[in-house]
Amino acid sequence: MQTVREPQVLPMTENDFGGHRRRIGILGGTFNPPHLGHLIIAEQVADQLGLERVFFMPDDTPPHVDHKDSIAASDRKQMVALSIENNPLFEMEKCEIERGGISYTYDSIKFLKERHPDYEIYFIIGGDMVAYLPKWHKIDQLVKMVHFVGVARHGYPKTSQYPLMWVDIPLIEISSTLIRQKLSQHCSIRYLVPPAVEKYIKERGLYND
Repeated sequence: MQTVREPQVLPMTENDFGGHRRRIGILGGTFNPPHLGHLIIAEQVADQLGLERVFFMPDDTPPHVDHKDSIAASDRKQMVALSIENNPLFEMEKCEIERGGISYTYDSIKFLKERHPDYEIYFIIGGDMVAYLPKWHKIDQLVKMVHFVGVARHGYPKTSQYPLMWVDIPLIEISSTLIRQKLSQHCSIRYLVPPAVEKYIKERGLYND
């Protein structure tokens, strides 16, 4: 295992990638539900790495072995849309939902690079996911296609056998699991998710079981 290099947070110039490349970030996940932690991560990474856009990419069926009480992709997609609607820096990438089936990051990045050959992609992952990188589908090819960007999470080391840069962000200990637990216990999720997402969850009666 190699120690992951520390973040490079200086503004990047057009010469970094030949001048014609569009530096965009991808924040993938189940977003079950999306929360303020996701928005903080995307904003901080975009600001520190000088990204033009950050695309939120909800998956259809996550390739995880651990069970998640996931809801319909259509509801998760709508909640992501509500979360990002007021930030012009954020957009949604729907390729995994439109493709259906198990959402492998390699397939999605291959598709995006074929459709947008001018993209220089920074793929954002939480510190908890870094340890899982060796298990990712076609990870050896994937690391040649994107720049992996890690954001620290409490209790997870900054080490990996793969090239990875870290961006320091405020440690916000909010997770989708926590929010689902709160909802199952009929507790407030105010200030944990955007108001529009809270309203949508209540109106649709999501996560009540």
